[in-house]
Amino acid sequence: MPTTRIETIAPSYEATVVVPDEPSGHGVLLYQEIFGVNDFLLAKAAALAQEGYVVSCPDVFWRVQQGVTLPHDEAGLQEGFALVQRWSAEVADADKVDDLRAALAHLRGLPEVTGKVASVGYCLGGTLAYRAAANGDVDACVSYYGSGVADLLAAGERPTCPTMFHFGGQDPFIPAEQVEAIRKGFADRDDVELHVQPGAGHAFENHLSPQFSNPDAAAVSWPLTVEFLAETFET
Repeated sequence: MPTTRIETIAPSYEATVVVPDEPSGHGVLLYQEIFGVNDFLLAKAAALAQEGYVVSCPDVFWRVQQGVTLPHDEAGLQEGFALVQRWSAEVADADKVDDLRAALAHLRGLPEVTGKVASVGYCLGGTLAYRAAANGDVDACVSYYGSGVADLLAAGERPTCPTMFHFGGQDPFIPAEQVEAIRKGFADRDDVELHVQPGAGHAFENHLSPQFSNPDAAAVSWPLTVEFLAETFET
């Protein structure tokens, strides 16, 4: 059974780390939705730990509010939106990138992590996982429905590691034009995959959120992610 502990990345900046019984040596930097490091993210961390990976879930909002863990209801959604707005307005972009690099360095420094490291994230975390890969020494990246990815790509932030994107075909927050721009932006890369789940909306893998969950889409996307990480880590 995986064990969970709290690690200090920097003063007041913490991460929840999930360690499998038999670590493979590989690590995953797992980035949250706007709900914080809550039950959904920890469930995904546990699933990744079952694959043998040491998983670190940084507290993204720590500069404006520490220890955020919101429920998957309308009140939690609105509080999450408000937190993102505060975080976006009050935290300098350079500090955000520094936080990504610090979390990555901390994960690589854990005694159980001796191999490769991937960044993985959902929603807000999908954008952060992409930025971590574009601005750090990440070996692989999986970005789920990151609404900021197209703008980052247009601004020149582009990972060089193997990367997988997941999007919903009916996502009201990410227009199809943005998804197509990402597809075209990586058309020259054989190590980049982009998957769109027809009929799925935003946050379709979040099985704890009735308004977003799409079990059929998740049943396709998650095995793709597991296979991608396994293949990338072992090459």
